[in-house]
Amino acid sequence: MRQNPSFAVTDMGELRRLVEENPWVTLVSATEDGLVASHYAVLLDDDRDDLTIVGHVGKPDDLIHGLGQRELLVVVQGPHGYISPGWYGDAASVPTWNFFSAHLTGVPELLTPEENLRVLDRLVARFESALPQPRQLWERPNDATFVERLEKGTVGFRLTPSRVVAKRKLSQNKDPEVVETIIAELSGDGPYAQPLLAAEMQRAADARRRA
Repeated sequence: MRQNPSFAVTDMGELRRLVEENPWVTLVSATEDGLVASHYAVLLDDDRDDLTIVGHVGKPDDLIHGLGQRELLVVVQGPHGYISPGWYGDAASVPTWNFFSAHLTGVPELLTPEENLRVLDRLVARFESALPQPRQLWERPNDATFVERLEKGTVGFRLTPSRVVAKRKLSQNKDPEVVETIIAELSGDGPYAQPLLAAEMQRAADARRRA
């Protein structure tokens, strides 16, 4: 991802929020057969306060990616959406795309079966907790035999990135009035409405005003 200093994000709190709110990521590896990509949910490691993430892949994706043997690129994609030049007023302009993304790169560490079970348990709890009647991993009709067999079909990993590239392009280079117009358009009911992107832009605009 080409970096632009004015769009770069280095604040750890904001990067952790990006991962927390957007856990469905893309895993990319360079192999002898070319590039391979997979899609999985990850979590921040609750024993750390950095960008270390934990997750799992289903077998044989661990072998396909060479998990634990070579670099893994994790692409985290936050809110994004089309920005029409019509939202800029009469100024000469072209369309663009606003987004908040991060690339985390490093060699992952493989988890033990016990650690992997804990991560699987956390993943289920994370997403089930929003439901009125959550079904946790160890609850009936699941039993220990079922859960342990499930774990054996996966390989857990922990990745502490050695390189992080993060970019938040949210019309920071536009006048505040234009930013307000874009937020209003993204918050509306038009064909390119993106409420989550509008909220991200509003958050950034409020931060700039406080600075």
